[in-house]
Formats: sequence, C-alpha cells, structure tokens
Amino acid sequence: MVIDAEELTDVQNLEDSRGIAIDKVGISDSCCPITVLDRNNGRQVVKATVSMSVGLAHKFKGTHMSRFSEILNQHRDEMTLNTLPELLEDLRVRLEAESAQVEVCFTYFLERSAPVTGVTGKMDYECTFKGASEPGGKDFILGVTIPVASLCPCSKEISAYGAHNQRGDVSIEVRWEGQGEENLVWIEDLVEIAERSASAPLYPVLKRPDEKYVTEQAYDNPKFVEDIVRDVSQELKADSRVTWFKAHVKNFESIHNHNAFAQVEWTRPDDPQDS
Repeated sequence: MVIDAEELTDVQNLEDSRGIAIDKVGISDSCCPITVLDRNNGRQVVKATVSMSVGLAHKFKGTHMSRFSEILNQHRDEMTLNTLPELLEDLRVRLEAESAQVEVCFTYFLERSAPVTGVTGKMDYECTFKGASEPGGKDFILGVTIPVASLCPCSKEISAYGAHNQRGDVSIEVRWEGQGEENLVWIEDLVEIAERSASAPLYPVLKRPDEKYVTEQAYDNPKFVEDIVRDVSQELKADSRVTWFKAHVKNFESIHNHNAFAQVEWTRPDDPQDS
C-alpha cells in the first residue's frame, strides 16, 4: 500500500495557543557508533550516547523528533568539535529553530604500557563533546574524566610508616580557539596533564615490578586534591589554545566515610598580563 505523506496531518506544525516557547526539546540517550579522532591512530570507533535538542517557538505545537535521528545518522562517520558546527546547523535549519544543542558521551580507549615490564592493556576514559548554536554565537566544549592515584601528604608526614592513598578522578572541560587538527586540543593532551598532576597514573595491567614502581612513585609524590587541581590549572593556563576550562578533582577516600574534591574554573582574560 502506497501512503502519500502529503495527505497525512502534520500535527507538530499545528499552532499552539498557550504562548510559551520551549528552551530545549529533543531526544536523549540515543546510542549509536560514532567515529572520533585518535591522536595516535587517526580514528577510533566508539559507542556513544547522544542528546540533541532545539529551541521550539511558542507558535508550534511540537518538534519533529524523527529528524534528530536522521541528522545524527548523517553525521556519525566523524564527530569532533570541528564537525559539530555542521551538525548543529543542520538541526537549526531542518527543525526551523533559532537554537540547537548536542551532547555526546562516549568511552575512549588508549593502549597503555606498564612502567617496568611494558605489558600493555586498554585504559578507558569517559569523554563528552558539548556543542550549542544560539542567537548569540556558538559554543563547543571537550570533557574528559581521567582516573588517577593520589597519596595524602599529611598522612605521610605524621605516620611512622606508610600513608593512606586512593584512586581519584580528574575531570577536565575545555574550550579553545582555532579550527582544524593543527589547533585541536586532543583527548590525549588532557589525559597527560591529569596524570602528570597526580601522585601516579593508573594502568590497566600491572605485574609485581610495576606495582612496586607505582606504589613508590605515589609515595614520593604526595598530593592533596588541592595540589592536583592547581597543577592541572597551571598547565591549562600555560596552553595558549585554551580559552576556558573547568578542572574538578575528586578523591575516593580510603580511610574516611566521605570523598574529597577541589575545583577551579577559569576564563582567559583579554589582557594576557591578567592571566
């Protein structure tokens, strides 16, 4: 049976009489494979969870939900902060909206080698791309959460032997200037900054010689959450590409019934001397 779409009532386009515009309406928790840039291997296919929305004018009863999935499928071959502007523009045009937003959450894998034995494994990092196209301009943010190890300086100072240590998360979000891969802030860049700022990195596989090395590395490099977030901030401020960042460090405390956190948010000033 052939159905003529022109004969079907488009309910979404009917007028709404309540006079209330909707800030965001769209789809969330849509799972699909996407391709992201990989600094070492060129490309990496990952499973992503995507949310997409637009602003809905007060006169329209609803938006066309199927168009979100259509646009997502058209752009999944490469999704980076360099390609999100085209996706957002497609959303605005196809859905006749003044504003559009997208958030992409995915797990990114890096091959890591143990520090002594060199045994390799895949380490996972939770990442986000956030993009928005509003009447006032466009906005793009890269976010990465990096698991690390920290050792308490106070515990080391006051204890006759040993010191309490724990895993933690360093979550970094950045905005930057410039387009193209030559100006790109890579996921790997943020991983390296976080790991340099912690007491020690984490690894997917460790043999006994590696465990000895990492334990002693952390003991020789004690850090509070305050130390870690300040060291992360110092490196990000020194990167001329970065125009804004938010760094959030959380320790999953091993001897307290709570966690500890520290956060810094920073915007590059117009006058470089103020930074």
